[in-house]
Amino acid sequence: MSDVFKQPAVQAYPTSQLRIHRFAALTSGPRLIVLGAVHGNEVAGSRGIERVVAELDSGALQLVRGSVTFVPVTNPLAYHKVQRNGDRNLNRNLRPTDSPQDYEDRIANVLCPLLDGHDVLLDLHSFQAPSQAFAMLGPQDNQGALEPFAQARQEQALAMRLGVNRVVEGWLATYAQGVQQRLARTSAQDRAGLLSTDPSYGVGTTEYMRSQGGYAITLECGQHDDPLAPGVAYRAIRNTLAHLGLVDALAPPPCQNLELLRLMQVVDRHHVDDAFVRTWSSFDPVRAGQMVALRHDGTPVVASTDGYIVFPNAKATPGNEWFYLAQPSARDLGAT
Repeated sequence: MSDVFKQPAVQAYPTSQLRIHRFAALTSGPRLIVLGAVHGNEVAGSRGIERVVAELDSGALQLVRGSVTFVPVTNPLAYHKVQRNGDRNLNRNLRPTDSPQDYEDRIANVLCPLLDGHDVLLDLHSFQAPSQAFAMLGPQDNQGALEPFAQARQEQALAMRLGVNRVVEGWLATYAQGVQQRLARTSAQDRAGLLSTDPSYGVGTTEYMRSQGGYAITLECGQHDDPLAPGVAYRAIRNTLAHLGLVDALAPPPCQNLELLRLMQVVDRHHVDDAFVRTWSSFDPVRAGQMVALRHDGTPVVASTDGYIVFPNAKATPGNEWFYLAQPSARDLGAT
């Protein structure tokens, strides 16, 4: 089957339910969950999941131990709208609540208990600007207050076997620093705007999974409309199943030429007329002092240090992340 994918015509999608596929082997083993379309316009993961589910349904692929759960469309409202969010960003401020106030709160009340019942999460995403696929890694083992963790070795091993040669770390710590800057200037009155000033707003699917004792990887499969991105998602799922021993397949070797970067700064968009000075792609290099963008009043936004642009989003909502800066990481992934 070709890895090239043609985007289907937009179709109506039910928004009052989650479609969940679960396969359980007769022999115990790890419990994996795979998510697609946490953001509704990021469908590479959905297509990759559908391909693997079809193989499991037909018997072409068989689970021999453990279990795997697939949620091909995790945010049905956003998927139906063909946009990033339904009412707000599902991948921020993810936690169960007794008083849901929006669609994503109601999804969280189903999704969080589902994540609780698993050991490992693979969350499949895509991004706006053209660039290569990459994985997002959690923190090193620590007992700190922000994101305590004790399974870095297992998470690193999985990240190195997804089929991509670039890994980025440092998400939640960098986001928390950005929240402090946002608090100093925000005057937002809408709930989404107020949530973005809460440090826990940086908690998404992977951060929640780690907080519940599991480990998790976000895989950015490529640009939203890249026809190769669903193939990246498919190969990552197959590699994960083999690496965890859920299927009888040759375990994938670790990537030997891995590039590891660490996020170190987030810059928010303040106004709808804030604009980049050029079309940026993730991992474009920048030099300290280089102009990246202009504020609506003409104030230049320059790179604070040598590094790389990550997640540039020309359509970012004012008050939220516009782009990140990253630098090479000194983290030792070890013999994983």
